[in-house]
Amino acid sequence: MSLTPTPRFHRLRIAEVRREAGDTISVTFDIPPHLRGAYAFCAGQYLTLRATLDGEEARRSYSICSGEGDGELRIAIKRTEGGYFSVWAQGNLRLGTEIDVMTPTGRFGAAVVPGQARLHVAIAAGSGITPVLSLLRTILAAEPASRFVLFYGSRSTQEILFRGVLEDLKDTNLHRLAVLHILSREQQDMAVLNGHLDQAKIAQLLGGNLGGNLGGATIDHAYVCGPLGMIDGAAAALRDYGVAPEKIHIERFTSTLEGRARVAPPVKIDAPAYAQAAIIINGLRREIPVAEGEAVLDAALRAGLDLPFACKGGMCCTCRARLIEG
Repeated sequence: MSLTPTPRFHRLRIAEVRREAGDTISVTFDIPPHLRGAYAFCAGQYLTLRATLDGEEARRSYSICSGEGDGELRIAIKRTEGGYFSVWAQGNLRLGTEIDVMTPTGRFGAAVVPGQARLHVAIAAGSGITPVLSLLRTILAAEPASRFVLFYGSRSTQEILFRGVLEDLKDTNLHRLAVLHILSREQQDMAVLNGHLDQAKIAQLLGGNLGGNLGGATIDHAYVCGPLGMIDGAAAALRDYGVAPEKIHIERFTSTLEGRARVAPPVKIDAPAYAQAAIIINGLRREIPVAEGEAVLDAALRAGLDLPFACKGGMCCTCRARLIEG
């Protein structure tokens, strides 16, 4: 069974490039009327960009940071040390540039329920704020009785991504949004707000009432995005607080490939196939040979199928499929 709809690339024009804090830019895309349905997104989803760099196809996924009702499609691109794709993007993406953009994918977050009053808590660090910001904006707009608490780790005040946006959201949602900044390289008056967001720090924040207004309240949904170590610590702290595992939503975006396609291992074409895989996509069935040790995606691409993928490193789940049997 195929996933519906199947993600597809379209050539989109960049409508705006804006410099955010530190080494991050945000980019919006001009969506033609006939493609607006295809690029309608749910908060927490991401876009995959595709470009040819040094004669090699490169893909990289970036979380959408706009809310569902904001009327724009915006992503943030943080320049990373040695980042293959991010360095190119920051040097080449300009107003009017056209680039291949896959339709939105991803399943980070929980469904919005306008009629309920819920407590949402997010724990983010660095560029992990990007999908959380989309969730935060969407929930505040669509669930008028709900509250949102954000614990956000950055190195310094100057490096807080979307700081102005968060302040504006706080000003317009005084009793519904609490944002606590935890800084690792800048001292604040309250000791608990200094350092890294590890498990002990997060447990301390959850157990206190430092403007977060938790006070032992039941957390309906928790969202975690950031470095892997922080994710593991946050998940453990949330479980200890009493949040059920199915209510803890985690977005893992770290990939050592940095947008480069994973190199498929060599396959002997004349060797007996290890297995036959039947792939159904867009209603069409195709059987392909899969060699021993070969990924199904690599086998499908080798057979000439145009399947959706991004990182090829098992992180983004763009190539996620449903196993029927075997």
